[in-house]
Amino acid sequence: MDGTEVVTLGSGDYFGENALLYDEPRTATVQASSKISALKVSRAKFDEQHLRDKLEFRKRQAVGGGDIQEDDGSIRPPSAKTAEEAALMREALQKNTNLQTMVNLSGPWLTQLIESAWKESVPAGKELITEGDLSADHFYIVQSGGFTVVRQDAQPHGIYERISCVSEAAEAAEVGEANPGDTFGELALLYFAPRAATVTARTDSVVWVIHRAHFKAVLAMSQKETVEDYKKYLGQVKELSSLLADEQEQVAKSLTEMSFARDEEIFTQGEKGRDFYILVEGEVAVIKDGKRVSLLTATRDRSQCFGEKALLNDAPRAATIKVTSDKAKALTLDKATFDRLLGPLAAIQKRGRKGNSMVRDLGIDLDLTATGRTFGNICLQDIKKLGVLGCGGFGCVELREHMKTGETYALKGLSKGYVVKCRLQKSVLMEKNVQLMCDCPFIIKLYETFNSEQMLYLLLELALGGELYATYNKKNLWGRDDCAKFYVAGTTLAFYHMHSKKIIFRDLKPENLLLNEKGQVKLTDMGLAKVAVGKTYTTCGTPDYFAPEVIASKGHTHAVDWWTLGILIFEMIVGYPPFVDEDPMGIYQKILSGKIVFPKLFDKNAKTLVKKLLTADLGKRYGNLKAGVDDIKMHKWFREISWADLLEKRLPAPFKPSVKSETDTSNFDDYPDSTDTPPAVPAAQDPFVKW
Repeated sequence: MDGTEVVTLGSGDYFGENALLYDEPRTATVQASSKISALKVSRAKFDEQHLRDKLEFRKRQAVGGGDIQEDDGSIRPPSAKTAEEAALMREALQKNTNLQTMVNLSGPWLTQLIESAWKESVPAGKELITEGDLSADHFYIVQSGGFTVVRQDAQPHGIYERISCVSEAAEAAEVGEANPGDTFGELALLYFAPRAATVTARTDSVVWVIHRAHFKAVLAMSQKETVEDYKKYLGQVKELSSLLADEQEQVAKSLTEMSFARDEEIFTQGEKGRDFYILVEGEVAVIKDGKRVSLLTATRDRSQCFGEKALLNDAPRAATIKVTSDKAKALTLDKATFDRLLGPLAAIQKRGRKGNSMVRDLGIDLDLTATGRTFGNICLQDIKKLGVLGCGGFGCVELREHMKTGETYALKGLSKGYVVKCRLQKSVLMEKNVQLMCDCPFIIKLYETFNSEQMLYLLLELALGGELYATYNKKNLWGRDDCAKFYVAGTTLAFYHMHSKKIIFRDLKPENLLLNEKGQVKLTDMGLAKVAVGKTYTTCGTPDYFAPEVIASKGHTHAVDWWTLGILIFEMIVGYPPFVDEDPMGIYQKILSGKIVFPKLFDKNAKTLVKKLLTADLGKRYGNLKAGVDDIKMHKWFREISWADLLEKRLPAPFKPSVKSETDTSNFDDYPDSTDTPPAVPAAQDPFVKW
C-alpha cells in the first residue's frame, strides 16, 4: 500500500473480495513473489449463483460511552520524578504524532499531564495489555526495558471491508515493539474500547502510566479558560445581572459560537424573537424601519449584546441586526435552553442576587413526551418469542408476538452484567429516557420497558425491512442517488426532531438505520444519544463518522450529527466513507486534515452539500447556522424531495423490501441461540432498581 509492503499472503489466503460487490478502486497492489496458482471468480458468476445473499457483512462497532470510575483501583497517586524522567516523558509525549495531531499538548497542560503519571515496574514475560481486555484506561511511556506488541488478527483487512469470512482463528503475529522513550495505548486516553493488541515485557521494564481521567481533566482545564471568558461577557449583560455564580457558569457552558459574514442579517425586524446574542468580534448595524440607528462594535475587552428580550418572551424583534464588518462572531443562547437550565428569566430577575440557585438537574428534568402508546399495558410474559433479529455485545433483539392481540414487536435485551462490566449504566438509562422523549415517524418508538433479575428490556417498534447497511450490501444499492436522498432526508427529519428536544444522537451510520415493510427509514439504537444543553465532552461514536471536534476533545454539540450526515451521504453514493485507514489513528488524522477525495462521477449537488456538512468550522457547517435544518432541506440535491409528503409518509420509497407478514424475519441474518454466560449482578448491587 502506497509503496510499502504490509502483508505476505500464503496458501489459503484470499484478496480482491470487495470487487465482487463494489466498483471501488483497488486499495492495494498485490504482486506475486514467486510462481503461484490461484482460483478466480468474477462478479458476474458470483451474482449468477446468488452468492451475494449468502454473505455476512462486518458491522462497524461504536466506541466510547463508558463512565470513568475513579474508585476501582485503576488510578494511583502520582510518583515523584527526577528532571531526567520528566524530560523523557515530555519528549515521548511530544513525539507521539497521534496525540499531537488530535490535541495541543504543550506548555502547562503537558506539564500537568506529566505530573499526574505514576511509575510501575513490569517483570519480564508479564502482559501489560491484553488484546480484547475491557480494562483499557491507561496510556504508557517506556522508561527502561522493552515490550513486544502482538495482535491476533495481524492482517490489515481495511476499515471498510464489509465481507465477514468464516475461517480458523488466526495465529497471533508480532506487529511491533516498544523501547525506552516509546509510548503505547493512546486510544485509551480518548475513549473506552477493548485493547487492540497484547503488549508483553521482553525484559524487566519500567513504565510511566497516565490514566484517561487525568488526560480528560487536563483537557477540561483548557476549556475552563473559555468558560471564564464567556462568564465575563455575561457579566456585561444588564438583563442577566441577577444570575448567581453557578447559574452564570451553567449559562456560559451552554453558549454556542456562531460566525457571520458581511451584510448577513443576524435577525430581522418583526420576526419572532428566539435567540439572545453576545457579539464578541466584529461590527453590526442596528436598523429600525429601514434606517440605521446605531453601530455596535465588539472589542477584546468589551462585548455587545442584542436580542436579550428573547429570553423573556417571543415578542417580535424591534430592529434588524446586520453585519457591517468583513466577519463577525457571536455567542448565542435560545430561550428554550435557558428555561431548561434555570427556569424563566423573569423569576430569576424577581429573586435578585439573594436566594436559592435555579440550576436544574438535566438528568432528571427530561421532557418525557408521550410516544403514542396505543397498545395498553404489556407484560413480558404476554409476548412470545418468534425469532432473533440481531445480537450484539450486551444481548439480542428478538421478534416477539403478543399472545392476545397478535401485535408484533422487537424486544431488545441488555445483560446487566455486561452493562456494568463496560461501565455503561448511565448510558443505558439515558438510552431509555431518550427513546421515551422521541415521537417521530423516522425514529424507532419505545412502547414499554421490563426489568428482570439479570436483564433489562426495551419493547420497540418493529421494522421488518431489515438493516439499511445489510440491504445496501445485499441489494447493491451503493451509488443509487434516489435511495441516498430518500434515506438521508428521513434521517434529517429524525435529527431535527431530536435536536428540538436537545438530544444529540452521535452514532449515525447505515448500521443504525432500519427499514419498515414500506421501505421507510427508521433511526435506531440510542446507546450513545444524550440530552445535552451546550457542549458535552464524552468521546464516542463510530471512528469513520467522528467529527473533528470529537477527536480534539474540545466539546461537541448537536452539530456533530450534521457532520455524520455528510459522511452518510458520501458513503451511500461511493460505497465507503470519505476518511478511511487501516488504523483508527490514521482515520482521525485524515478527518482533522479535512481533505476529501470525491470520485469523478460524484453528483455535483451532492458534492456541495457534503462539503457544507463536512467543514470543521462550526460557524460554516450546515445545520448549525442561523437557518438551521432549512439550509439542508432547501439544498439543490433535495429539490425532488417533497418534505411535507415525506413527513406524512406519502412519498413512495425507491426500494421496497420483501416482507410477507408481520412475522417474516427473512431480511435479517440467522443468529443461533447464544451459549454465552454473562456476568451476574448481585441483587444488592443492582443499579437498575428504578428501571
